[in-house]
Amino acid sequence: MSLVIQENVNLSSMNTFGVEAQARYFIRFSSKEELIEVFQKSVFDVPVKKENKVTRNASTKLPFLCLGEGSNILFVQPFSGVVLKNEIRGLEILKQTAESVSLKVGAGENWHKFVLHCVQQNWGGVENLSLIPGTVGAAPIQNIGAYGVEVQDVIEAVEIYDIEQKKFLILSKEECQFSYRDSIFKREGRGRWIITSVNFTLSKKPILRTHYGAIEIELKNQGISHPTIKDISDTVIKIRRSKLPDPKELGNAGSFFKNPVVTADFYSSLKQAHPQIIAYPEASGQYKIAAAWCIEQCGFKGWRQGACGVHSQQALVLVNYGTATGNEILALSERIRTKVFETFQIQLETEVQVIS
Repeated sequence: MSLVIQENVNLSSMNTFGVEAQARYFIRFSSKEELIEVFQKSVFDVPVKKENKVTRNASTKLPFLCLGEGSNILFVQPFSGVVLKNEIRGLEILKQTAESVSLKVGAGENWHKFVLHCVQQNWGGVENLSLIPGTVGAAPIQNIGAYGVEVQDVIEAVEIYDIEQKKFLILSKEECQFSYRDSIFKREGRGRWIITSVNFTLSKKPILRTHYGAIEIELKNQGISHPTIKDISDTVIKIRRSKLPDPKELGNAGSFFKNPVVTADFYSSLKQAHPQIIAYPEASGQYKIAAAWCIEQCGFKGWRQGACGVHSQQALVLVNYGTATGNEILALSERIRTKVFETFQIQLETEVQVIS
């Protein structure tokens, strides 16, 4: 079946901020074969205009954007290239032992549904990452994390399509160069690689992580002293729903900013100036500062102007109340960054990818 190329497609329903944006071209693909076909399409070749004449022999390649569920993106203007919607599905068990299970999962699978499937099978390792929006393919790009767990903890390999070499490659966990909310896919692989599947290794005898955030307190409130991975997943879902707005009801992309990591010396000076500051020690000897606390101290929690604002329950979350533009949300983020730097000399880094 031949791929369908659509023109001037409205992307407002394909990004969780719900902002208006158009894609010049739009293509869905649901298999590796269709992905190969995508890059054989002449839609990527744009005639070049020279001396008021269109030269068919000279062309330039249109940019492309591979879209999952649009949960970590802010569009600030129309996308003049090709938006590719990754809909590769499937879950395959590669190997099982008494201790673990290895899986290959299609990049277009919904992340939370994947987590729930693992919890149902009693495969441990991703339960703390419950209810994170997006797709499986987006998870390694961002190295998503929550409640003391990062997806790099369970990833074994990532399959990609290299559009320059026109072939599929397997990157090991080490080759993915994971770090806090970062990976090689944001750097060398950006605009060149498309993730098609991710290999995970999960535990049949998991070590539960309950000490981060409010998990332990919530379990205690429920009278649960020996939790299962389902208890952990259910508790994380409950906590996230109490703090974070549902994108289907209120446009947002989750945490807009990363928690900044600073040296021990700088943290010491911050602690002296701001005794109540919230921070977490890192294995490296550095400290991860709670960006939400900094933003709240600057008076932005619950702040609103027009159709955009900061969520009343979580200062890291910027929201669209209905008609905000991407530029309005971006302007608010810059205002927050400026104020936080003036107050704490901390430069906040955006976690959301701004498409301009």
